[in-house]
Amino acid sequence: MATSRRPATIKDVAAAAGVGIATVSRVFSGTGAVSPATRERVLAAAAELDYRPSALGRGLKLRRGGGIGLVVPDVTDPFCADLMAGVLACARSLGEPILIDETQDDPVREAGIVDTLLGRRVEGIIALPSGEEAPWRSAAGAGSGVVFADRVLPGLPEVPAVLADDRAGVRALTEYLAGLGHRRVAFLGASAPGAPAGVRERAFRDTLAGLGVAVDDDLVVTARPERDSAYAAAAGLLQGRPDVTAVLAAGHLPGEAAVLVARELDLRVPADVSIAMVDDVPWAELCDPPLTAVARPGHDIGYRACELLMRTRSRRAPTGPLLLATELIIRGSCGRPRGARGAGRPS
Repeated sequence: MATSRRPATIKDVAAAAGVGIATVSRVFSGTGAVSPATRERVLAAAAELDYRPSALGRGLKLRRGGGIGLVVPDVTDPFCADLMAGVLACARSLGEPILIDETQDDPVREAGIVDTLLGRRVEGIIALPSGEEAPWRSAAGAGSGVVFADRVLPGLPEVPAVLADDRAGVRALTEYLAGLGHRRVAFLGASAPGAPAGVRERAFRDTLAGLGVAVDDDLVVTARPERDSAYAAAAGLLQGRPDVTAVLAAGHLPGEAAVLVARELDLRVPADVSIAMVDDVPWAELCDPPLTAVARPGHDIGYRACELLMRTRSRRAPTGPLLLATELIIRGSCGRPRGARGAGRPS
């Protein structure tokens, strides 16, 4: 009869990686200093031996329940889904379970979720905060690790954060539209709670000013982060200002609204109006024509936030947010403005 192999122990992993048991413990608990090379060697040995650390045992030792809390506004949002996948991938490599809940950008609901996670004594919390500082100040004060992902709260600069470099992304997109000859570019924003206040709008304004293009305040419109609000803003903009030659949508909800309104008004894209947006969600490439977009690294933000959470539980948090690069993806939804076709490229 075949006998089953006994489960690998922490001693087996230590022997295979050529380190001490304490080092293996530090890698999986996230406490203490371990070099990146040593951490990778320990994780590789653990994977080879199919070692699974005991979350219960670790929780009893640290007087914690184990696991990582992940708090997002909407689990169905494509960017949030990408970010969640990144957190899950990192947590899986560390042997940490994930507890996920959504706030629906409701501060009261968010406060309740934070209380629940603290009651379960999780190892730490990764969150896209909804704008209220009090629950997160309490969480940090209770000794729980907290890392913000994609959003920050200005009143809590001490909380580590991983963000996309939205300023650079919007600057690249604005320069691209201006380079095509657009001078009446509309900015369609969405005021997401907890998002870095005005970063994308300021980048848009500063870039146009640096290019010597006047900013028309009537072409800068902000909607709530809801489909109905974004649609109303896009409809008012494109119906009220037929001189607009390009729309820069500051997120995928206003981008979706701009596409729908242009279609209903029988505006050809890009012959009548160019449309581009921040967030390269899957449907952007399926549009006709496919949308030019700024790709934001949701998966990497989630993965790095998880790494940062476990690292900062035993070390000093980095100063300032960690910014990850964005990428401009040029597709067919942008062209030269009306009346400029056939002309030379503007200087």
